[in-house]
Amino acid sequence: MDPVTIFIVVMLMMLANGWVLGLMRKDFPAALRPCTETWRTATLLLAGSAVLYAFQYQMPLGLASPLANGLVMLGCTGYLRALRQFYGLPDPRWLFAPALVGFIGILWFAVVAPDTRMRVFILSACCTLLLLASFMLLVSQKAPEGAHSRRVVAGLFAMVAGFMVFRAAYFVGRGVSPSFDITGDGAWINIASPMVTALLPVVGTTAFLLMCSERIGRQWELAASTDYLTGLPNRRTLVTVGERRFAERQQPQGRSLALAVIDIDHFKAINDRHGHELGDVALRHVAEHLRAACRGSDLAARHGGEEFVVLWDGLDAAAALTAGERLRALVAREPLHASGALIPMTISMGVAAAGEGDRSFSDLLRRADEALYIAKAAGRSRVEMAG
Repeated sequence: MDPVTIFIVVMLMMLANGWVLGLMRKDFPAALRPCTETWRTATLLLAGSAVLYAFQYQMPLGLASPLANGLVMLGCTGYLRALRQFYGLPDPRWLFAPALVGFIGILWFAVVAPDTRMRVFILSACCTLLLLASFMLLVSQKAPEGAHSRRVVAGLFAMVAGFMVFRAAYFVGRGVSPSFDITGDGAWINIASPMVTALLPVVGTTAFLLMCSERIGRQWELAASTDYLTGLPNRRTLVTVGERRFAERQQPQGRSLALAVIDIDHFKAINDRHGHELGDVALRHVAEHLRAACRGSDLAARHGGEEFVVLWDGLDAAAALTAGERLRALVAREPLHASGALIPMTISMGVAAAGEGDRSFSDLLRRADEALYIAKAAGRSRVEMAG
């Protein structure tokens, strides 16, 4: 297959990917649409460069190559920008500088002072810089979700960057005549060039879409396991973690397990007097205190309404009672500041430590709930230990 045919095939594949991305754009969440649209634009720019390379003899001499090279550099810039948008990073001031400087340099050495080696060197240097910036951005991400697809995309950027360096060294070292034609049949590298550069818009697009899909899946997972108002784990997550830890406790090397069921005192009065919006603020206020008081293995969750649960890992009954009292005092001494008002906040708490009589996590939770009822009946803003 000759290079012109390869460029045409590559161009059609890029256009197909751009078309698919355009069809899927509305199906992505709003947060992912900017990066997918930027990736699509970059893919179409590279498709445009393939058109120019394939049909350069139908254009004025000295114009097709600089324009095609400029589109390649803009496409690499677009991929870097799409990845930055994916990770919520702003555009750096220098983002378009490599493509702009590169295009001016290539145009100069194509029209004013023709020098094919310099054009090859400038294109390779600019593209390598942008590709390596994308590679470094991907490998710097430590989040576990999307790790496999992220590694694939990073590998593609590294592979294309390495090829650009090799291509530049090959041509500069071997010597390039002023009549060099990237679509000529004379060199094997003319066949390899469009095939390697097509990796990002073709294979890379699939891997990037997989990254987006894994991000969406992770968001759905978080939505299913997290309370939307406070950001704490919800009842479903609490029960899942609680049942697992209760089962682990029964193993030979099992750790102690204790929990507290917590209720905001006079929460209905706060809602009635200040409105439900401030009531939501009060819930978040208490949730932040619970989250801050947790150690690494502890779990604070919203149980429903104004009720929360803290699951302590490795605490016996005495230590759990002390931790509960410390938490109660923390909330009591930090009133809520909202809408110009200073609202005292207190909590009541029932604490239970897993014992021989508990057959399940539900038994432990029930005993703590019964202790909470005793704390509220005894005057609130107190901690009661389950018997």
